[in-house]
Amino acid sequence: MTHATTKIKDHAIWFKDISEPSLLKRMKAMQPEEHIVLETDHVVGRWMRMKDGVDGRPTFGIRPAGEMKQVWNEWFKSRKGEYIELRETQLADDYLAAAAEMFSEWNTPEDEAAFNDL
Repeated sequence: MTHATTKIKDHAIWFKDISEPSLLKRMKAMQPEEHIVLETDHVVGRWMRMKDGVDGRPTFGIRPAGEMKQVWNEWFKSRKGEYIELRETQLADDYLAAAAEMFSEWNTPEDEAAFNDL
């Protein structure tokens, strides 16, 4: 996947500042409060699509979630105006959870008993 760039200029990342079309398309398709995992300047963290405005209009941006809030807020203070690279990635926990769903037919008491200690 091509790396996108964005400028650190707010407490959020605005869609209009995403340089890579496929990542921009992916973000625009997200539902309000849906999460995405991004590697931003070599730091992996969760981001959340912003809620719609009080008037119902969509907000075209993402904001850091969880521990990424602290990282992004520090960058905003110390690196405002810098361009950084970002790309979508996946956490191991998310990958394993999705893989477990693909093989749900194996989640039987018999399989648990047979493979419990492996």
